[in-house]
Parts: sequence; structure tokens; C-alpha cells
Amino acid sequence: MTTPPSPSHPSYPEDLERPGLVRTGRSTFVRPIRPEDADRLVAFVGTLSRATLAYRSLGPVVRARDDVIRHGAHVDYLNELALVALDGDKIAGLVRYVRDPEESEHAEVTFTIRDDHQSEGFGRLLLEHIAAAARARGIRVLEADVLADNARMINVFLGSGYRTQAGPPGQIIHFEIAVDPQAQAVVRAERREQTAVRRSLKPLLEPRSVAVIGANRDPLTIGHEIVANLVRGGFAGSVFPVNPRAERIAGARAYASVRDLPEPPDLALVAVRAEAVLGVVRECAEVGVKAVVVVSTGFGETGAEGRAGELELARFARASGMRLVGPNCMGVLNTTPAARLAATFSPALPTPGRVAMSSQSGPLGLAVLDYARRLRLGFSGFVSVGHAVDVSTDELLQWWEEDPGTSVILLHVETFGDPRRFARVARRIAPRKPIVAVHPGHADSAVNSLFAQSGVIRTRSLQELFDVALLLAHQPPPPGNRVAVITNAGGPAALTVGACAASDLCVPALGERTRQTLRPALAPHADVSNPIDLTPTATAAHYRQALDAALADDGIDAAIVLFMPPLADKPDEVASAILDAAAARPDKPVLASFLGGAGVADLLHRGDLVVPTYTFPEAAATSLGHAAAYQTWRNTPAGVVPDLAGVDTERARALIASCAPGPVPAPVAAELLASYGVAVRDSAPGPGPDAFLTVRADPVFGPVVAFGLTGDYADLMADVAHRVTPLSDRDAREMVRSLRATPLLEKRGVDFGALEETVLRLSAMVEDLPEIEALELRPVRLLSAGDGVAVSHATIRLADNTAGGTPA
Repeated sequence: MTTPPSPSHPSYPEDLERPGLVRTGRSTFVRPIRPEDADRLVAFVGTLSRATLAYRSLGPVVRARDDVIRHGAHVDYLNELALVALDGDKIAGLVRYVRDPEESEHAEVTFTIRDDHQSEGFGRLLLEHIAAAARARGIRVLEADVLADNARMINVFLGSGYRTQAGPPGQIIHFEIAVDPQAQAVVRAERREQTAVRRSLKPLLEPRSVAVIGANRDPLTIGHEIVANLVRGGFAGSVFPVNPRAERIAGARAYASVRDLPEPPDLALVAVRAEAVLGVVRECAEVGVKAVVVVSTGFGETGAEGRAGELELARFARASGMRLVGPNCMGVLNTTPAARLAATFSPALPTPGRVAMSSQSGPLGLAVLDYARRLRLGFSGFVSVGHAVDVSTDELLQWWEEDPGTSVILLHVETFGDPRRFARVARRIAPRKPIVAVHPGHADSAVNSLFAQSGVIRTRSLQELFDVALLLAHQPPPPGNRVAVITNAGGPAALTVGACAASDLCVPALGERTRQTLRPALAPHADVSNPIDLTPTATAAHYRQALDAALADDGIDAAIVLFMPPLADKPDEVASAILDAAAARPDKPVLASFLGGAGVADLLHRGDLVVPTYTFPEAAATSLGHAAAYQTWRNTPAGVVPDLAGVDTERARALIASCAPGPVPAPVAAELLASYGVAVRDSAPGPGPDAFLTVRADPVFGPVVAFGLTGDYADLMADVAHRVTPLSDRDAREMVRSLRATPLLEKRGVDFGALEETVLRLSAMVEDLPEIEALELRPVRLLSAGDGVAVSHATIRLADNTAGGTPA
């Protein structure tokens, strides 16, 4: 007899181990069933009520023998698969499919939810997980028989968004659920996810009570500073220091153990030795803590053993219904009036404001908060996610998405947990709230593509991140890229003009009417073109007149004001004049390089009106360039993933099923492409240079499409465009026009429309057929407008997916 797979067995699909959230916000852990779950499965069935058993067995209650139940823990993970959702070490819900031996693309599916977890959303969560797993294993239709009075299960199917077909009404209703990723199913799943995420994060970011486990009487320790910050920050709820050898810490009564607390705290911060963390988190689960922040170090940063420890910690927390931040983090902040939560050991706490930030580095977070305070950049929230084994950046985005106190979101991102979910969430939020990110992989084309498609502003450094944040937190994005530069010194103005050009901004000549207005108002030697040079004798009145006129000019979208203090006196009057002019035109941003300072200068701050100032004018121009590009993205109509005519997915799947892993024979590759409306044919070269299109399966981002011109264009100039699938029509349009060689293609009159359609068909193909590991079309003949494109040669490689998992 073959030994059943275990977590270490090659066929056990570890990729199906996923955290999950049900509708109520409760967290859980979903994973494939294992042979060692046999006793756990018996205990699960033993808790089920007669009514639940009747719904499960579609008739009279029949309790199976224990040996039969235990057999259900042995599956092959391909033709039979069972997933369990855990509640601690117990099973809360189970879903199982069994493939039809005669119709391999069909499988029977059954759901069983423990009575005390029904109506919480476990059924819909498990349906989403099993549908994705079935789809990756070549199953297209899940079939289920449901008793007509089982309203909960019927609502799960009808409300899933998947295409369902119900059999004739009767005592038993037969459902057929097509598990292809329909747009409606995706939208409904996103809505459920957003609701669940916000509910699950509420105990973390708006707790009613907080425990600090590892609190210390010594003011120089992390545990003491967390308690002190909670008290100093004005947290309105209860603060419970936990230390068996102290009576009071930072003015708050201390307790010997989390079990001794007068009430279960919503949030617990853990600052103990790494080897003691899991035991502390277990105690937290036993008393009903809803969220845990582990500031302790000694986990993934120490190597493989530490990484395994933090993953065990995350699995336990999820299965126990808790959310976990960290480990190796510096805590969380929420300055909104409803929270006033300073659950961190940072000595520098930011002032309240409208900027929220997620950082994946604990030590870096300390510097960030200190720098933000010096800039007077106010924060609504800050979360140091550390190793991010549970709470992730995209979940925090969903919290701040609906937070009325947050208008700008900053991200320090080192790694992506689920890049596709990040892109989906960011693309939804970015049109309403700018997202600014810094990522260490400067030359990573996949990251660039992910951010570009999602509308995320990517900066090259933390300094640039905060420069952009200063602008977006206090001024609107510019309606265009035309900038007026106003100065009292020529040298800094020349630097600013150069920086504007480098940031895709232009400094156009002012309109004749504007120049006529300015000439009599300014000093005799003032230059009223653009830059507007007021000369060293400029007064506050001159600044006000110049800025008023520039902002009123229909050919100007923003203004950068330079003031060199050694050349003029009364800087307070000049600052007041700048503020007055900015207040009169709130639709156009005003930036300054003022007094050699940076941030929110006292002189350029009046109530809610702030003109951000930069030490050097180049930083102002760079920030304005990012804001202008963001506004252009926001103004461009949103793209859609179109339905493409002439696509035969059934034929394509049959061809895939006939091939072994590895290179696909050339005739089969041509047939596969033809199934998606892409013809492989000989053709003479067109008016443009030849091109190539490739797709590679990135282990982090999934399929990445690349487009470039053959020869020196790509090899020497690195002129290649990348996008992450699935591509919208907007993505395809921007991609094929983003090369530096685009003007050459336009001049040669190539068929851009046909090229865009080919890109979209490749995107649809690799999304529908996850077995495709790599694909290359080379050369692609770019023909004249109206003649399309001609693919002369194609190669396709299939992944080895015999274990049943999703290809990398």
C-alpha cells in the first residue's frame, strides 16, 4: 500500500496553505487535509448536529463508522482533494471534491461546517479556495446536490458570483458551478474580503484594551516604553502591563500573567525572548485576545529555523482566530480621535495628520517617525509589519481605504506576499487616495510594471518618498505638467528648470495677457517670461502679484516659488504673500524652496493651509513630476479586460492535456495560439523593425509579458516594456507605446491596434492555461496599419505540475 502524502511528501500541495478571513472578520487557516488529521476529522464529525448531518447526507441521519471517517483524511490531492478551515487545532469547516472518472473536468463537491460556525461565512470562503484549487487541476465544473430547504448552502452558491446552473426544483437541487474566474465572482469576493479584512483589523487598530506582555520597570527597555507611550498618547481604553515581578509600570497597574487580567484585551503586544513567544501567544489565544503584535526579534532574520518558527506562530494565530503583526517590528500607531493608539516603543511620535504608512522594517520605522516629526508631516496611522507573516500591506491598504482621516498612503515594501492581490487592491484605491511606495529593487521590471499598472507612485529613496508625501498631504496634484517658476535669484531658477525637464515637466512661456499684467507691476529689470525673475530687490507684494498672475494663467498648472533669504528681507511678509496667493487658487499646487529648510515651515503654515518647502528646488520639481504623472494616470479612463472573439478554450485545454511537461512541439504550439486567435504564419518584413513578445512565469508576480524590438533596441538599449497579467486594454495600449523607439514605429506606420490585440490574446491565454511556464513569439513582423502583425515563429514550454500545484 502506498504511503499517504504528508506535508513533507512531494505531492502535498503546500501552495494551498493559506490564511483566510470569514465575513465576521474572524481569521482562520485553510490547508489541505493530511493523514494525521484522521482523529481530528472523527472529532469534527462527532460535533455535528443531526440537522447538519442530514443536510450533509441529503436524507436520514446516518453516522459513519470511525474507520470510514478516518479514511477521509487520505486523499491524492489531484483527483480527490479536501481542504479544512481551522479553529485552533480543531476543524471548523471542510470542503471536498472528487473528480468524475468519466468527465475529468467535472467533480462532485461537498461542504460541512461545524454548527457553531455556521452563518459566519466559512462556506463562501471554502468555496473560493476549492474553486481556485480545482481550476488549477483542470476541473472546470463543480457539481453539488443540496436539499431544497438548506437555504444557507443555496445562498452560498447563488451569491458566489460564479456561473451556476440549478436543476429542476424538487426535494434535492442539483447545482453546477463553473469555476472560471468570472468578473462578477471576483467583484463579490473582493467585497467580502474588504469587509472581512476591516473587521479583523479593528481590534488591532482600534482596540478597546491593550496588554503589554514583557513590560518592564526599567525606562530603557522596549516593554517599558510601549506602556509609557500608550499612557502618554492618551489611549482611552485600559492598559495592562504584564510582568510577574512588578506592581506598577509607567503608572499603570501590572499583572503577573495575561490570565490574571480583569478582561480579555483586544490587543496584546509581546516583547519577550523569541523562545517564549509561542507560549505567550498560546496563552493569549486561551483568554480570547483578538490581535497580537510581536516586537520580539530572533525569528526569520536568524535563518531557516527562525523562519520556520515564525510561520508556525502565524499558523497558530490564524487558526486561533487572531491577527498577528510582526515578528521583529516596532508596533502600531493610530492617531485618529477614535483610537489615540501609540502601541510602539519609538521615542518619536508623529503629530496627527492625514498620512498613513506601512513599513516592513522595524529599525527603519524608528528613523521614519523621527524624520516625519522633524518635517512636521502629520500621520493618521503607522504600522511596522516586520516580517509580515500575517497582517500584510494590502490588508492595511484596505483599512486606510475607508479611513476618513487618511488621504495619502506611504509604503516601504521589501517583499510581496500576494502581488496580484496587492495590485487589485491598489488599483481600486489609487484613483481616490494616492499611494506612494519605495522598494529596494530599483531595476526590477516586474515591480515597476506592478506599480505602474496599479497607479502607485514609485520613488527611488525614502527622502523622495517623504518629499512626495509633503506635496500630496498639503496640496492637490497638478491638473497638468506646466510649471511656473518664480524666483529672486537666477541660479536656483536654472537648476529648477533643469529638474523640471528631468521630471517630465515643462516650463512654458507665460501667456501674453499674463506678461502684460506683470510688466507694470514688477521691478523694471524683472523677467516676466518663465522663470519669472523678480530680482534680488523683490518685495512681498512682487511675489504676490507674480504668483497670482501665474496661477491665473490657463497655460500654467502649478508653481514653484524660490526665495533666497540673503537677497531679501522680511521673509515673513513674503511667506504670507505666498500663502494668500495659494489660498486664492486651491486647484493648483504651490511648492517652495524657502529659507533653506524642508517640511512644513512655520512661515508657510496657516491653519489647514500649508505650502510645503524643500531645502533644494530640485526636490520640489521631482515631487511635482511624480504628482503630475499620478494625476495623468488618474485622469486616463480605467481599462477593462475585454472578452475576445475567436477564443476556443476547450480546444486549447485539450491540446495542453495531450502534451507532456517541457517544450511543446511546434505544430501544437501553433494550434494553441490559433485557439486564442493568434496565427503563426510566414510573412515578409513590414515597414517597422521586427519585434518579440514573451511571457515568463515569475515565481512572485505570476505571468509577466515582455515586448520589445529585436536586435540592438533590446540588447544594447534595454528598450523593453513589461506588464503583469491579466492585462486590460489600457495596459496593452500603454505597453506597446511605452518603448523609447515608439516614435520610430509611429513614423513607420505600424499597426498598433493589431499589436495591442495580440498582447491581450497572449494575456488571456496564459491566464486561462496556468500550465504554460514560458512562451516566446519571435520574430513578430510589424506590418502597416490595417495589415495586422505576423508571428513567424513560436515556442511554448509547459511546467511540470504533476504534484497538482499551481505552476510557478
